[in-house]
Formats: sequence, structure tokens, C-alpha cells
Amino acid sequence: MAIVGFNFTRMLIESYEGAKGQINVNNNVAIKNVEKMPLTLGKASQDAIRFNFEFNAIYEPKAGKIELRGHLIYLTNEEQTKSILEKWKKEKKVDRELMALLLNNVLTRCNVESIILSKEMNLPPTVPMPRISIKDPDKKQKK
Repeated sequence: MAIVGFNFTRMLIESYEGAKGQINVNNNVAIKNVEKMPLTLGKASQDAIRFNFEFNAIYEPKAGKIELRGHLIYLTNEEQTKSILEKWKKEKKVDRELMALLLNNVLTRCNVESIILSKEMNLPPTVPMPRISIKDPDKKQKK
């Protein structure tokens, strides 16, 4: 009942020349495949679930793109493993609570990585960065 592994398997970033003015970033994340994965720890062996994901950040109008692929390993009991795999095979769906856990983990890691990659390619960050605004102490604030 925990995420025990996370790996990137592909990192692609492209910056296109000629983009000027307002640039919008559209982010998308999806679980692409779910499969059983044998997990061995010492002499013990247990089946885990491997969730393959894809994260995309598209810079519009045609300024660039970031594509990250990878997988995370989820460990749970045999009954839940079987249930998750059956539901994916039949419906290509994962229960909402588990999907929220998976996507939040993927988004956290992909957003951090995409910020680093975008900096290296002189693209705007994929998520808004905090900004400080300085107020003029001479002006009275309206109530």
C-alpha cells in the first residue's frame, strides 16, 4: 500500500526558435499502462504493480515541449493487486483514490524535473513561480 519505486525512462525537451510574446504552458499527465511486476527483496518475493506514465508540457504558440516518461512501483496485498490489474485490463481505469495518489506523486516529481529542464533550455517554467510584490509604504492602503 505504498509507492516503493519511481524512475524516469525518457526525457525529451525541445525549444523552437521564433516564439515571442505571451507563451502559455499546457501540462498533461496520464497513466499509459498497468502491469504486474515481480519484486524480490532478499529471499522474499511479492508481486507489485508497475504504472507507466507520461507527462507533457506544451509551450504555445510553438515555443517548445517537454516530454517525460517513466514508471512507479506500487506495493500492496495480493487481493488488491489482482483487483487493480483486472480493472485495468477490462476498463483501462484505476480507482479514484489510488489514481489521485499516483498522479500527485508523478506530478510532484515531473514538475520539479520539468522546471530544471526548462531552465536549461531557456524556456519559461512549466508551473507558475511565486512572486514577491513590494508595496509602497508612502501610499495609504484603502480599506
